[in-house]
Amino acid sequence: MTKSVVREPLRRNSRSNRARILATARQELGRNPDVTLEEIARAAGVVRRTLFGHFPGRAALLEALAEEASETLRGIAAGVPDAEEAPERALARFVLSIWPVGDRYRLLLSLARQDLGVQRVSETLAPARDQATAILERGQRAGVFHDHLPAAVLSAALEAVTLSLLESVNTGAWEDDGTRTAVATLVAAGVSDEVATSIVGDVASEMRAEASDS
Repeated sequence: MTKSVVREPLRRNSRSNRARILATARQELGRNPDVTLEEIARAAGVVRRTLFGHFPGRAALLEALAEEASETLRGIAAGVPDAEEAPERALARFVLSIWPVGDRYRLLLSLARQDLGVQRVSETLAPARDQATAILERGQRAGVFHDHLPAAVLSAALEAVTLSLLESVNTGAWEDDGTRTAVATLVAAGVSDEVATSIVGDVASEMRAEASDS
């Protein structure tokens, strides 16, 4: 009995340390992709031995970050309504859902160049990219999005715009909670400014209500 009582706080502490290390790694790697594990450990408030107890090397830490991001993005993609929702509303919902985890998205793209590899990052981002492309294809068929670009190409362009706007927020050049980016995305996809603003306002209100009810 004594052992189990003691062991549970230790397990909780271990989980807490792991979560703190991952959160700190996301933040520090976002600032500097070349940050060392020792620097991450200091920023997380743990000793080097604790970090290496969870992640025996940089590759293990980055793989954990990739898996964490993949799980988050899969959840977001699964939560976006299917063909029952109008494509312009579905795209607004998708952008608003992805915005809170945009830093993870941006971090993965940054790490793709030198650590995780383009293939691994593409696999991680695939659920979100596939969902965005499917929404755009549906909107093009319905005539609400322009079709002078293939849906996959348009999706990649809109992804780049979103990441650029996120970076502007991070540097303090701009302020947004995701709604202005969602409007910009709809406009870039071919929706008028007035309609895009109205749709994003409605969807954002619905999402806030859903969040408060959950």
